[in-house]
Amino acid sequence: MLEAAIFVIFPFCMVFAAVSDILSMTIANRVSLILLGAFAVIAPFTGMDWAQFGLHMAAGALVLSVTFVLFAVGGMGGGDAKLMAATAVWFGLSVALVQYLVFAAIFGGVLTLALIYFRNSPLAHFAGGNALLQHLANGKAGIPYGIALGIAGLVSYPETPIMQWAVARLAGG
Repeated sequence: MLEAAIFVIFPFCMVFAAVSDILSMTIANRVSLILLGAFAVIAPFTGMDWAQFGLHMAAGALVLSVTFVLFAVGGMGGGDAKLMAATAVWFGLSVALVQYLVFAAIFGGVLTLALIYFRNSPLAHFAGGNALLQHLANGKAGIPYGIALGIAGLVSYPETPIMQWAVARLAGG
């Protein structure tokens, strides 16, 4: 049961955040709260000691500090900042966190360039009436960075300590 929660909760939240950002340009607070709460409940049952648990929470606090500054200067949305911090808790202070942040930057850059190109193309005029694409086509809308964060999270998640614990446990190790 614990392994199933590890395999489902984080990926579901990443996909939900990405889709939500596409449709409404918002990431609900409940996504970040579910990520944080689920980790807090699951981690002790994986054998994670309190020092390691504290380092995972420190990763979230560190990322929240940086993303809060980015939010304050208008460089990032509040939902994106909270999602990154909640995601960082699952990664801990590990190479996987660095991998996640690098992938988020790369995917975010590609997304931004693609949206600039799309918004300046004639296709954006036709897509503006489509409920799924209206925010992507709107040149005055921001960048739905939750898409990049969701993809980066899904790509990097297998490298997290908690996911590696679940895989080893299922493999009988």
